[in-house]
Amino acid sequence: MELQPFEAPQSVLVISAHPDDVDFGLAGTVARWTAAGTEVAYCIVTDGNVGGFDPSIPRSDIPAIRRREQRAAAKVVGVETVEFLGYVDGEVTVTLGLRRDLAAVIRRFRPHTVVAQSPVRNFARIGASHPDHMAVGEAALCAVYPDARNPFTFVELAEAGLEAHTVSQVALMAYPEPTHFVDVTETLDAKLEAISCHASQLPDPEATRTFVRGWLRQGAEAAGLGDDRYAELFFVFPTA
Repeated sequence: MELQPFEAPQSVLVISAHPDDVDFGLAGTVARWTAAGTEVAYCIVTDGNVGGFDPSIPRSDIPAIRRREQRAAAKVVGVETVEFLGYVDGEVTVTLGLRRDLAAVIRRFRPHTVVAQSPVRNFARIGASHPDHMAVGEAALCAVYPDARNPFTFVELAEAGLEAHTVSQVALMAYPEPTHFVDVTETLDAKLEAISCHASQLPDPEATRTFVRGWLRQGAEAAGLGDDRYAELFFVFPTA
């Protein structure tokens, strides 16, 4: 199937499991969207507390480090609002509590579009199919429909002033069969800079940059773009 261009939405909430997921997944796209005037916010479900590679860093320091890195990376691509839910890295499941928390975030930000991780395992990209990613993707879809839009679901949210909100569309990262692309050639440097902000996760930054460039070249090839282009891919579907 021919991939279609993914035009900048009016407003976007990105929901991801760990700090750095959003930057590997769509920082080039976010940089394009914010430059076009799209309001973008991030909701990070965990603090990434089991991440890192340096055993000399106390485990207790990792959450604060990763929050700081994610906020810095967000600023690189024009995002000011980053919210952390504080779930335990590596232990995320699709609970009613997580669905309620994500529905609350959706009702608070009231986005046109939600971007989330794929709840479907991608056997061609096993790294994208971390159990936390798939759980957060499923919980995000549950929060989009029916939780955020149904005023009689989690009534305590409405009682707290968070009225029901219907998300118009969802875009999934790393879905095995993408439908849309964003040409990120002009924002590739911003994406790589955002990824580089996650220094606690990058034992070999240059190898990471090389990998990302190759990955985005594959995206451009799938989108039918030229040899000198880079693209991020998404599965996009209406939810209104």
